[in-house]
Amino acid sequence: MINKAEIEKLREEVIQCRKCPRLVAWREEVARVKRRAYRDQEYWGKPVPGFGNPEARILVVGLAPGAHGSNRTGRNFTGDASGGFLYPALYRAGFANQPTAISRDDGLMLKDVYLAAAARCVPPENKPTLEEMNNCQPYLEREMGILKPKVIVCLGRIAFERVMRIYSIRNPAWKFGHGALYQLDDVHGTCILCSYHPSRQNTQTGKLTVKMFDEILAKAKSLVEA
Repeated sequence: MINKAEIEKLREEVIQCRKCPRLVAWREEVARVKRRAYRDQEYWGKPVPGFGNPEARILVVGLAPGAHGSNRTGRNFTGDASGGFLYPALYRAGFANQPTAISRDDGLMLKDVYLAAAARCVPPENKPTLEEMNNCQPYLEREMGILKPKVIVCLGRIAFERVMRIYSIRNPAWKFGHGALYQLDDVHGTCILCSYHPSRQNTQTGKLTVKMFDEILAKAKSLVEA
């Protein structure tokens, strides 16, 4: 399992990363101060590595860890409202063995899906700087190189723009929009599929509904099975 070994090596590098002093200070402060509801829990407080099947054909790219979600649990989209929306959808689509994500040892396994992020540390106000995003970009690039995904699902505009940057795509016709689909001219026939991010702001306002997101995952599945 070459992919598994390479992913594990990358995972360890991500966890040890201290490239961005502002983010190191913030993630550790959040882990130290904690939210009252989680005051008895030990926070992860480190960069959050990717998670999922190392042989996945679908790569899902989000923005960054949540302060009291992934920065607490140490696993992407685990322990916050975004994960509470995402994982049930993955389960319904047949990509997860269970609809809940509580902790790193809750038994969750993903099938044909790998979850990554444009930024690996929780940023203040959920806004990483351009320099911080650039510091993190090699990790996403390496994941893409290891997985060679057939479909990349970009959750939100920032994830989409970061993937465009990695592929050096400057086509003005390629714009972010929910459901937008683009085909790369590469040896893997990779597709880029866009979705609104499953943040509380989007899901509670109805900008992103369960039906809309289910349709994105159904599209991703049809593309890898084509």
